[in-house]
Amino acid sequence: MAKHVHAAVGEKKVQCLICGGDVFREREVKLNSTGMELFNMAWANESATGLICRSCGYVHLFVRGSLTLYRAEG
Repeated sequence: MAKHVHAAVGEKKVQCLICGGDVFREREVKLNSTGMELFNMAWANESATGLICRSCGYVHLFVRGSLTLYRAEG
């Protein structure tokens, strides 16, 4: 079963841009570029934290460690 989280950027609580939900599933997302793919170096592409809204499935992306995650109960 996937771990559900709440998130914040600084002091601001993250809410889904589509439905306003505040419970997400977290996963790492590779930000692939055509050039790196062409030279078989996709492994070197930057990564982002993806937050998938539990209510509607919309994916939010965050880079550079600006995100704080908190375990959601239930």
